[in-house]
Amino acid sequence: MRFVLDAGQRAFADSLDAMLTAAGTPSVVRDWSRGEHASGRALWSRIADAGVFALTVPEEYGGLGAGPVELVVAFLELGRHAVPGPLVETVAAAALLTGLDDPGPAKRLLPVLASGASTATLAPGPYALDADMADVRLTTPPGTNDLYLAPPAGAAEVRRSLDPARRLFPLPPGGELLASGPQVAVAAGHALARGRLATAAQALGVGLALLDRTVRYVGQRSQFGVPVGSFQAVKHRLADAKIALEFARAVLFGAALTTTAADVAAAKVTACEAAYTTARAALQLHGAIGYTAEYDLSLWLTKARALRTAWGGPRECRALVLSGRDRRW
Repeated sequence: MRFVLDAGQRAFADSLDAMLTAAGTPSVVRDWSRGEHASGRALWSRIADAGVFALTVPEEYGGLGAGPVELVVAFLELGRHAVPGPLVETVAAAALLTGLDDPGPAKRLLPVLASGASTATLAPGPYALDADMADVRLTTPPGTNDLYLAPPAGAAEVRRSLDPARRLFPLPPGGELLASGPQVAVAAGHALARGRLATAAQALGVGLALLDRTVRYVGQRSQFGVPVGSFQAVKHRLADAKIALEFARAVLFGAALTTTAADVAAAKVTACEAAYTTARAALQLHGAIGYTAEYDLSLWLTKARALRTAWGGPRECRALVLSGRDRRW
């Protein structure tokens, strides 16, 4: 099945691509990796002005009330340009707040998240992304159905990720209790699915960027008097990467239409594995320069590896797909 975006969705993607290209994201990523957030916050405001964080927030909370397909379109471009920050975590936090039976936390927090005035992070595991700069830090302690607004994390507690721009922090215990009971477990499930869908889109964008950069490089790099890209073995590696990415694109947009947990998990593992496969090919075909941290390719290589295990690794996602839950056949 072929999924075709409508004119409005294509225009949205094109506008984001143009804005992020002009922003020079590689320098923003390097600043963010050092804990310098000024340029990243400025870019965050521009992304918010484009409506990205308001996409799936209900209109009564200041959002646009759009669907998951539009979210996928946006995160494809964010991944393609390697934009740093708690992007996925902010939309997942919005999904969690929207899913609560008690509208109080949503009324309080969703408008500032949708407008981009505040950033959010959510801890699906022991660490939360960018908790040192996030304004809203949500956590559900293991074994409980409690949702807390956690205190700020100390900058000295940073845990380095495979991707230097993904700065991880343990959230301090305690904080303000926002909600409790079964509603939290249900809402957390919605947040997990939303986080996985956005991560899958982000990973696919990373993979597409790696493929584009590698195709350009092997077309310019020469050996034995001819472009490296003219060698059949190189063509095969790039063709395999292209096939994997296009297959992942179909699975991803299919999951955006159904939004079932199993379909989203399938999209997550398919997109992340395709991006990782492409990253390995890109590294090999670039040769020694691909290993150089100063070379911009590294920004996408490390992100592809880190996203592979973010919001549920391959084993966890495959287990959910094979469990038979949400199966439609």
